[in-house]
Amino acid sequence: MSAETEITPQRAAELLDEGAQALDVREDYEWDAGHLAGAKHVELTQLSSAAAEIDQARPVVVYCRVGERSGLAAEALRAAGFDAYNLAGGLAAWSADGRPLEPETGTVVERRPGAVT
Repeated sequence: MSAETEITPQRAAELLDEGAQALDVREDYEWDAGHLAGAKHVELTQLSSAAAEIDQARPVVVYCRVGERSGLAAEALRAAGFDAYNLAGGLAAWSADGRPLEPETGTVVERRPGAVT
C-alpha cells in the first residue's frame, strides 16, 4: 500500500465523518467482540463475492485487527475502482487512540492460533 492509502485513526475518523463507509474484513468472532459503529462486515475470504454490496460512489475505510488483512482488501478494492483506504494499525490502533467501538463494551480480540491472514 502506498502512503496515501495507509491512513491514521484520526484521518479514518475524518473520512467517516465526511460520509465514507467502514468495511471490517475480520472473522465473525472478531467482529462480535467489537467493531466500528455503522461498519459493514465482510470476511476477507468473502470480499470478491460481496464487492457488489459496497457503494463504489463513496470512499471505503477498510480495517482488520492490525492492518494486514485490510491492506490486502484495500488494494483489491482499489484495483476494482474503489476509493479505498487501509486503517494503518487496524482496530488495535483505533482503540489505542481512544476511539469508540460497538458494542459499548467492545474489545479488540487476538486472532485464533492457526488463523489464515
